[in-house]
Amino acid sequence: MTVAAVIVAAGRGHRAGRLAPKQYVPICGRSVLARTLDVFLSNSEIASVQPVIHAADADAYAAVVRELAPSEVARLRPAVHGGETRQASVLHGLDALAAAGDPDMVLVHDAARPFVTNALIARAIASARRHGAATAAIPVTDTIQTVDETGTVADTLPRDRLRAIQTPQSFSFVRLVAAHRAAAAAGIDGFGDDGALAAWAGVAVTVFPGDPANVKLTHPSDFEAAERRIQGSQTLITRLGTGFDVHAFGLGDHIWLGGLRLAHGRGVQAHSDGDVVLHALTDAVLGALADGDIGTHFPPSDPQWRGATSDRFLAFAVDRLRAAGGILDHLDATVLCEAPRIGPHREAMRARIAEIAGIGIGQVSIKATTTEQLGFVGRREGIAAQAAATVRVPVNPA
Repeated sequence: MTVAAVIVAAGRGHRAGRLAPKQYVPICGRSVLARTLDVFLSNSEIASVQPVIHAADADAYAAVVRELAPSEVARLRPAVHGGETRQASVLHGLDALAAAGDPDMVLVHDAARPFVTNALIARAIASARRHGAATAAIPVTDTIQTVDETGTVADTLPRDRLRAIQTPQSFSFVRLVAAHRAAAAAGIDGFGDDGALAAWAGVAVTVFPGDPANVKLTHPSDFEAAERRIQGSQTLITRLGTGFDVHAFGLGDHIWLGGLRLAHGRGVQAHSDGDVVLHALTDAVLGALADGDIGTHFPPSDPQWRGATSDRFLAFAVDRLRAAGGILDHLDATVLCEAPRIGPHREAMRARIAEIAGIGIGQVSIKATTTEQLGFVGRREGIAAQAAATVRVPVNPA
């Protein structure tokens, strides 16, 4: 039985009080969406994961993918754009799975629930196998009452029969697709829950034990609590890595520096694009992780790296760090050259490096200095950069 998962990540999350949609907000250095995807992509029973994102979030989502371990990305399907409502977004995800070949079972999960566990996913899969449609639920502990328009209590509901519904929710794929298409054909687009939609379509939906810790991050206080929870469950140590790179000038009319193509009277002699800033930063991250250097992973003797763009190298190093459970806190680079002038390009470099590394621009520093006309740099024979990376890694990382 093939199992797929749809991760709904197209919402705006205004109640979270953040500038970015809540699924892209970092918690202890990693975005909410990356944490959620990690759980599903690491589950051996799930064959593929289908993200559904907002059309305006392509860049933010690309940064999330860079947070994931390379070994996990193979089962991550290309993201599709959501609709005006959650219901429409789920249908877009289901349609994408159908176009790739119907799975037997599908799980639907909200991106803003990053504390989902493999045990909860296992219960979802087992319940759908037995019943065809199931949803995670936890008993209600508070008294629930209905009130009229004046705020007066109208009725007290029997608490023993009430459940708070969570995701993941699990279904026979063909049943859920049929239910969604029936609702769309009827012009009904207000379901915020797939179990409720399936029940409307006549599907018997059972519940299985959810997890009180599987909270949906909605309000600012939820994010503060999530930070405390993750910090309390991890033992991290701070490490500092350094890097250095140099290239001689040669023929050409531009150089690559900090991920930018800058016009210049000389080029550089290099196997790749010769971006000394990104090369030094790559070595700094790998050094903090004690994972070799840029030549270990991208040897100049390998022709596939001839002319390669150096953003790939830095992204790889950051992926290695995150795959080991590490957090990238800060990147700092100093360019040593007489020309070109770095000042006019500093902010664009910071933004590009932050994009490559999947961190905020406030976590990137770019500085520049000359060597007072001393040495090869002072003679304008080449360009160099030195860098430092501050990271946090688990104690005794693999």
